[in-house]
Amino acid sequence: MLDQLLSLDRSLFLGVNNGLSNPFLNSLCLILRNQATWYPMYAIFIYFLIKQYKVESWKILLAAGLMVLLSDQFSANLVKNTFMRLRPCAEPLLAGKVLHLTGSCNGYSFISAHATNHFAVAIFLAYCFRTLKWLLPVLLFWAFSIAFSQVYVGVHYPLDVTIGAACGILFGVAFSRYVFKFVKIIE
Repeated sequence: MLDQLLSLDRSLFLGVNNGLSNPFLNSLCLILRNQATWYPMYAIFIYFLIKQYKVESWKILLAAGLMVLLSDQFSANLVKNTFMRLRPCAEPLLAGKVLHLTGSCNGYSFISAHATNHFAVAIFLAYCFRTLKWLLPVLLFWAFSIAFSQVYVGVHYPLDVTIGAACGILFGVAFSRYVFKFVKIIE
């Protein structure tokens, strides 16, 4: 059963990594997965968190920082070092088949820390600004695009980003519910 799942995962990976390959996505996915690309967006959200929650904003920012730290350590260290799944770009079964667009192929693949962290942030921010109903789909699309780019550039399998996304959603829900027990909700 596990072998079948991993075989399907490799096939799906090749479908994205090879099947969708084109110069536009090659450039776009490298930009999307670069954390520095999103610094302006993070700054804008910090500004609006402070503007909306004023004195209470430090609690939200502290919780968000702690959430990202814990979700990153969970995915990048605990899970990866437990399962030790090779990245597609380092997988002998895929040698010569992977379009590897990044400079590095170090570390393990399962689960994607990018997916875990970005889905956690997406859910957390959507909760902070829950009166803006349009924001949740936008943030989920943002996190999905980053997760997709991880597969596209050859460093993660679809299962890595899917389970990473699910874990990130759990982190986002848990932290947003917990922090707002101590923060005055502003509607």
